[in-house]
Amino acid sequence: MQFIEGNERLNMTTPVSVLRLPKGPDPNSRGFDPKSPRFIALCRTSIATSPASEADAEQLPREQHARSVLRESFLRCLLSMANKKIQFHMYERVNVEATFRASDIDVLNFQVSDLHTPIGVQKEALIRCQDVILFTFDA
Repeated sequence: MQFIEGNERLNMTTPVSVLRLPKGPDPNSRGFDPKSPRFIALCRTSIATSPASEADAEQLPREQHARSVLRESFLRCLLSMANKKIQFHMYERVNVEATFRASDIDVLNFQVSDLHTPIGVQKEALIRCQDVILFTFDA
Protein backbone atom coordinates (compact mmCIF):
# COMPACT_ATOMS: atom_id res chain seq x y z
CA MET A 1 0.00 0.00 0.00
CA GLN A 2 1.16 3.50 -0.70
CA PHE A 3 0.01 6.72 0.89
CA ILE A 4 0.99 10.24 -0.10
CA GLU A 5 1.68 12.66 2.73
CA GLY A 6 2.69 16.06 1.44
CA ASN A 7 5.21 15.37 -1.31
CA GLU A 8 6.40 12.07 0.21
CA ARG A 9 5.17 8.57 -0.56
CA LEU A 10 4.82 6.29 2.45
CA ASN A 11 4.93 2.54 1.95
CA MET A 12 2.99 0.36 4.36
CA THR A 13 3.45 -3.35 4.63
CA THR A 14 0.43 -5.56 4.08
CA PRO A 15 -0.96 -6.95 7.36
CA VAL A 16 -0.76 -10.70 7.85
CA SER A 17 -3.05 -12.95 9.83
CA VAL A 18 -1.79 -14.11 13.22
CA LEU A 19 -2.58 -17.43 14.81
CA ARG A 20 -2.90 -16.90 18.56
CA LEU A 21 -3.17 -19.92 20.78
CA PRO A 22 -5.18 -19.75 24.00
CA LYS A 23 -3.35 -19.16 27.25
CA GLY A 24 -2.93 -21.82 29.90
CA PRO A 25 -5.28 -22.98 32.64
CA ASP A 26 -4.56 -20.34 35.29
CA PRO A 27 -7.75 -18.59 36.54
CA ASN A 28 -7.07 -15.22 34.87
CA SER A 29 -6.46 -16.52 31.35
CA ARG A 30 -8.70 -17.28 28.40
CA GLY A 31 -9.57 -20.81 28.10
CA PHE A 32 -9.24 -24.05 29.86
CA ASP A 33 -10.58 -23.76 33.42
CA PRO A 34 -13.01 -26.73 33.33
CA LYS A 35 -15.34 -25.02 35.82
CA SER A 36 -15.67 -21.80 33.81
CA PRO A 37 -19.02 -21.13 32.08
CA ARG A 38 -17.17 -20.64 28.78
CA PHE A 39 -15.49 -24.04 29.00
CA ILE A 40 -18.75 -25.74 29.99
CA ALA A 41 -20.60 -24.12 27.06
CA LEU A 42 -17.95 -24.69 24.37
CA CYS A 43 -16.03 -27.79 25.47
CA ARG A 44 -18.58 -30.12 26.97
CA THR A 45 -17.29 -33.69 27.03
CA SER A 46 -19.37 -36.78 26.46
CA ILE A 47 -17.94 -38.39 29.59
CA ALA A 48 -19.00 -37.18 33.03
CA THR A 49 -15.95 -35.99 34.96
CA SER A 50 -17.35 -35.80 38.49
CA PRO A 51 -17.84 -39.32 39.93
CA ALA A 52 -15.53 -41.29 37.61
CA SER A 53 -16.08 -45.02 37.40
CA GLU A 54 -13.47 -47.46 36.10
CA ALA A 55 -15.02 -47.40 32.61
CA ASP A 56 -14.77 -43.60 32.51
CA ALA A 57 -11.16 -43.71 33.70
CA GLU A 58 -10.28 -46.00 30.80
CA GLN A 59 -12.28 -44.12 28.18
CA LEU A 60 -11.27 -40.57 29.14
CA PRO A 61 -7.65 -40.75 27.85
CA ARG A 62 -8.88 -42.22 24.54
CA GLU A 63 -11.44 -39.45 24.14
CA GLN A 64 -8.89 -36.76 25.01
CA HIS A 65 -6.43 -38.18 22.49
CA ALA A 66 -9.11 -38.33 19.78
CA ARG A 67 -10.12 -34.72 20.49
CA SER A 68 -6.52 -33.51 20.38
CA VAL A 69 -5.90 -35.27 17.04
CA LEU A 70 -9.07 -33.77 15.56
CA ARG A 71 -8.25 -30.29 16.88
CA GLU A 72 -4.70 -30.40 15.50
CA SER A 73 -5.98 -31.61 12.14
CA PHE A 74 -8.55 -28.78 12.00
CA LEU A 75 -5.95 -26.13 12.91
CA ARG A 76 -3.60 -27.44 10.23
CA CYS A 77 -6.49 -27.26 7.76
CA LEU A 78 -7.11 -23.60 8.70
CA LEU A 79 -3.42 -22.80 8.21
CA SER A 80 -3.38 -24.42 4.78
CA MET A 81 -6.49 -22.42 3.73
CA ALA A 82 -4.77 -19.03 4.08
CA ASN A 83 -5.00 -16.90 0.92
CA LYS A 84 -6.75 -19.63 -1.08
CA LYS A 85 -10.10 -19.64 -2.85
CA ILE A 86 -12.57 -21.51 -0.65
CA GLN A 87 -16.05 -22.74 -1.59
CA PHE A 88 -18.44 -22.50 1.37
CA HIS A 89 -21.61 -24.60 1.30
CA MET A 90 -24.14 -23.02 3.63
CA TYR A 91 -27.70 -23.56 4.77
CA GLU A 92 -30.62 -22.96 2.38
CA ARG A 93 -28.47 -24.41 -0.44
CA VAL A 94 -26.39 -21.24 -0.65
CA ASN A 95 -22.90 -21.68 -2.11
CA VAL A 96 -20.40 -18.84 -1.92
CA GLU A 97 -16.74 -18.51 -2.83
CA ALA A 98 -14.14 -16.29 -1.18
CA THR A 99 -10.47 -15.92 -0.42
CA PHE A 100 -9.82 -17.11 3.14
CA ARG A 101 -7.85 -14.67 5.29
CA ALA A 102 -8.17 -15.61 8.98
CA SER A 103 -10.28 -17.04 11.75
CA ASP A 104 -10.93 -15.62 15.19
CA ILE A 105 -9.46 -17.34 18.22
CA ASP A 106 -12.66 -19.24 19.06
CA VAL A 107 -13.25 -20.23 15.41
CA LEU A 108 -16.65 -18.57 15.44
CA ASN A 109 -16.04 -16.40 12.35
CA PHE A 110 -13.98 -16.56 9.17
CA GLN A 111 -12.56 -13.37 7.70
CA VAL A 112 -12.71 -13.54 3.89
CA SER A 113 -12.15 -11.22 0.96
CA ASP A 114 -13.74 -11.11 -2.52
CA LEU A 115 -16.84 -12.93 -1.30
CA HIS A 116 -18.90 -14.01 -4.33
CA THR A 117 -22.54 -14.47 -3.32
CA PRO A 118 -25.69 -15.03 -5.40
CA ILE A 119 -26.52 -11.31 -5.06
CA GLY A 120 -23.09 -9.81 -5.65
CA VAL A 121 -19.48 -9.47 -4.51
CA GLN A 122 -18.30 -8.15 -1.15
CA LYS A 123 -14.71 -6.93 -0.93
CA GLU A 124 -14.31 -7.96 2.75
CA ALA A 125 -16.66 -9.97 4.95
CA LEU A 126 -17.05 -12.16 8.03
CA ILE A 127 -18.73 -15.53 7.68
CA ARG A 128 -20.25 -17.02 10.82
CA CYS A 129 -18.96 -20.57 11.18
CA GLN A 130 -22.33 -21.77 12.48
CA ASP A 131 -23.83 -20.93 9.05
CA VAL A 132 -21.32 -23.14 7.19
CA ILE A 133 -22.15 -26.78 6.56
CA LEU A 134 -18.86 -27.54 4.81
CA PHE A 135 -16.07 -25.86 2.92
CA THR A 136 -13.79 -27.11 0.17
CA PHE A 137 -10.58 -25.90 -1.41
CA ASP A 138 -7.78 -27.12 -3.64
CA ALA A 139 -4.65 -27.97 -1.71
